[in-house]
Amino acid sequence: MGSYRMCLCFTRKFKVTEAEPPSDVKDAFARYAEGSPSMSAGQLGRFLEEVQGWPGADTPRIIEQVLQKRHHIAKYTRSTLSLDDFHHFLFSADMNPPIGSEVRQDMTAPLSHYFIFTGHNSYLTGNQLSSDCSDVPIIKALQNGVRVVELDIWPNSSKDNVHVLHGRTLTTPVELIKCLRSIKEHAFRTSPYPVIITLEDHLTPDLQEKVAQMLTQTFGDMLYCPEADLKEFPSPEELKYRVVISTKPPKEYLEAKSMKQEGSLSQKDKDSTEDVWENEPTSIISTNSVDPTEGDKIDGEKNENNDNDAEESDECETEICLPGGPVYKRLIAIHAGKPKGGLKEQLKVEIDKVRRLSLSEQKLKKAADSHATEIVRFTQKNFLRVYPRGTRFNSSNYNPLDGWLHGAQMVAFNMQGHGKYLWLMHGMFRANGGCGFVKKPDLLMNVGPDDKIFDPKAKYPMKTTLKVKVYMGDGWHLDFKRTHFDLYSPPDFYTKVGIVGVPADTQMKQTKSKEDDWSPVWNEEFTFPLTVPELALLRIEVLEYDLSEKDDFAGQTCLPVSEIKQGIRAVQLYDRKGDKLHSVRLLMRFEFV
Repeated sequence: MGSYRMCLCFTRKFKVTEAEPPSDVKDAFARYAEGSPSMSAGQLGRFLEEVQGWPGADTPRIIEQVLQKRHHIAKYTRSTLSLDDFHHFLFSADMNPPIGSEVRQDMTAPLSHYFIFTGHNSYLTGNQLSSDCSDVPIIKALQNGVRVVELDIWPNSSKDNVHVLHGRTLTTPVELIKCLRSIKEHAFRTSPYPVIITLEDHLTPDLQEKVAQMLTQTFGDMLYCPEADLKEFPSPEELKYRVVISTKPPKEYLEAKSMKQEGSLSQKDKDSTEDVWENEPTSIISTNSVDPTEGDKIDGEKNENNDNDAEESDECETEICLPGGPVYKRLIAIHAGKPKGGLKEQLKVEIDKVRRLSLSEQKLKKAADSHATEIVRFTQKNFLRVYPRGTRFNSSNYNPLDGWLHGAQMVAFNMQGHGKYLWLMHGMFRANGGCGFVKKPDLLMNVGPDDKIFDPKAKYPMKTTLKVKVYMGDGWHLDFKRTHFDLYSPPDFYTKVGIVGVPADTQMKQTKSKEDDWSPVWNEEFTFPLTVPELALLRIEVLEYDLSEKDDFAGQTCLPVSEIKQGIRAVQLYDRKGDKLHSVRLLMRFEFV
C-alpha cells in the first residue's frame, strides 16, 4: 500500500541500497559452482554454454574483466568469481548483452533482399515547415547507422547553383555541395556497407549536369555507376564503401507530365492512430512536452489522406521539362518513378529490369488492403520506399511494421523527431551488428506451393513462445537527479514489455509498480506466443507511477526477437530520443520454448 505524501514541512532522506542477486541467479551460481563459494573458469564456461547458449567463451578473460571492473584493481591474483561477482557479470550490459554486436547475416544477396536503415528529409534539423536545413542531422544519422540519406535539391534564387531544402516551406537552405562533402566524410564511420542517396530532383537540365559534376568530383571512385540499367541489384558486400544514387532518370520528367493516377487510392479513410501499445506522441520535437498517450493528429490538420506530398510527384517540377544530359543519367544506379497506369502496373515485376517505387504511408495502407501479396512479390526483386504523409509537419513518424510486413526495404523515417515508432526503427536496426542492413526473413522472399506469397493479414500457426522474466533494474540514481521522479520519496517504477509484429503477435504487458525503490526488484515472468517471430520486436519501457499526473518516462529499448540470446541478460535502456542512458539497465531472462 502506498503512503500518503501530504506534509511538505520536512525532507525525507533515502539511502540507495544495492539489491541482492535474484533467486534465479543464486540458484544458477550454487548449481554451477557445485556448492563452492566461488566459481571457476571451467564452471563459468559450463554455465555460459548450457544456460546462455555461449559455447567456447574465453572465461579466464571474462573473469579478469569482471574483477578489474568490479574491484578496480589492474592485477588481481584471484581467478574465480564470488556470487556478487557473478551477479555483476550478468548485470553488465557491456559483457552480457541480449543481442550480438557483430554482422552475422549473409551480405551477398541482392540489395532488395534487405531492410535498409532509411532517413526522410535527412537535412532537416527539426519540423518540416520552418526548421533549418543543415548537414548536421545528416552526419548524426550516418553516425547512428542510417544508410539511406534523402536530399531535396532545388535551384537557388539566382538559378546558378543547387540548394537542399524542403520545397514550398520556410525551411532555410543549405548548399548541396556541403551535404555531399559531409556524407563522404562520415559515410563509413559506423558501417562499411553502401550509402544510398535518394534525390528528390526539382532541377533544370543544366543544374542536373552541375549536380553530376558535384557527385563525380566529391565521391570519385566511391560512386557506383553501372554500365547499363540493372537487371538485378548488386549485394551489400559488392558495394562496400560505395555511394549509390537513386532518383528518377531525366526522361521520367518528360513522361510524368501526362501521367494520370488511374486507379488512384480513395482519399476518404482517415489514418488510424490506434495501437495496442499506445499512440505516437503529438509533440515530437520538444522532449519536455511529449505525451505518450496522445494520438498523432496535428492541430488544424484536415483530411490526413490528402496526399499532396511533393515526393515522387508525377508532375514536372521544372519550367523546362527536358531530359537531362547523359552524364547525370549514368550516375543513377537505382531508378525511381511510377509506371503509367494504376497500382497493378506500378507493382508489375519485370524480368529484365529492377526499379524503386515510392508510396506514402497512407497509400501503402490502402494498397495493402487489396494488393498485400502483390506488394510482397514486388519487393522480392524491386525496391519499395515508404515515406511519411505530408501532414506530419512536426516530424513525427508512422508504424514501420506497415512497411516491413510487406517487404518494403526503405521505410523512410524522420530521424530528427523521436517517439515510439522511431524506437521500433532503432530496435530493428540493432540487428546484424547495427550495420544498417538487415536481411529479410525467408518467408518474405520465398514463393510457396501453388505460387503462394506471404500475406501479412493471414493467420499462421504458432511457431515458438518467448518467455521473458523481468528480474530487476538499476542505474537511475546515477543518471537522474534524486528529485527527477518525485520530490519527497524514491520512485515507483514498473516495466512494460510486449511484442510488436503481425497483428496476432502484438500485445503489451506490465509488471506491478515497485514502490519507493531506486533499484526495483519485480521478478515477474511473461509469455508471448509467436506466429511470425522473424518479424517481431520486443518492446521494453520503464515508467514511474504517478498518482496525480501522467506516469514519468524512465527508459526504453526495442530488440529484434530473431536476435535475442537466451539466458539471463543485462538490457541497456535508452532515452526518448534513442540515446543510450549511461547506467540504466534491466536484468532479464529470455527463453524460447
